[in-house]
Amino acid sequence: MAELIKVGMADYKVGRDPASLISYGLGSCVGIAVFDPVTKVGGLAHIMLPDSNQARSTDNPAKFADTCLPLMLDDLLKMGAVKSRLLAKIAGGAQMFTFANATDIMRVGERNSEAVRMMLKKLDLRLIAEDCGGNYGRTVELKLDNGVFRVKTIDKGEKEL
Repeated sequence: MAELIKVGMADYKVGRDPASLISYGLGSCVGIAVFDPVTKVGGLAHIMLPDSNQARSTDNPAKFADTCLPLMLDDLLKMGAVKSRLLAKIAGGAQMFTFANATDIMRVGERNSEAVRMMLKKLDLRLIAEDCGGNYGRTVELKLDNGVFRVKTIDKGEKEL
């Protein structure tokens, strides 16, 4: 039985085949899977907020898209991943609640998704699949034997990216 590595909220983990990485309960948070298909090394991040520059406390860099992704990328490269081969997939970024007078600040899920896309582009990582938005939560799993990113929901079923 392959090891199942749990990734908590505002956390990231890296691993290699035959392990899988899993993160439960993404709402407005975004799960970011990055995988090297040759070395079968990958990482999964569960980011909560788009930008560390707008936060009061930045003691946990895994909480933010702009600080988490560079750390995870560095760890993947140390494990033998080659940057030009890395493939990224994302899921989450839901709008879990509706507000009568919603401002941009209330659209955390959408802002998270956009910040992740921008950071992937800035780091020159190819985003090849995504399942973002909506108003429902997700659980995500990255299988390191084949790079499949499984997205599970309660009412919307399950899909593989």
